[in-house]
Amino acid sequence: MRSALRKFTSDNSGATAIEYGLIGVIISITIIASVESIGEGSVVGYFQAIIDAFTSLL
Repeated sequence: MRSALRKFTSDNSGATAIEYGLIGVIISITIIASVESIGEGSVVGYFQAIIDAFTSLL
C-alpha cells in the first residue's frame, strides 16, 4: 500500500497534460480576444468573401 502511494505521488505524467491544457486555454483566450477586437463585421466579411470565391468557382 505504501509503495503504491509513493509511486502515485512521484508520478509527474499528469502534470504535463495539465500544462498542455493550460497552454491551450491561453491560446484560445488570445484568439477569442483578437477576433473580438477586430470586430465581428470584418470577420464575417472575410469569411463571406471566401464563401463567395468558392461559390463563383462552381
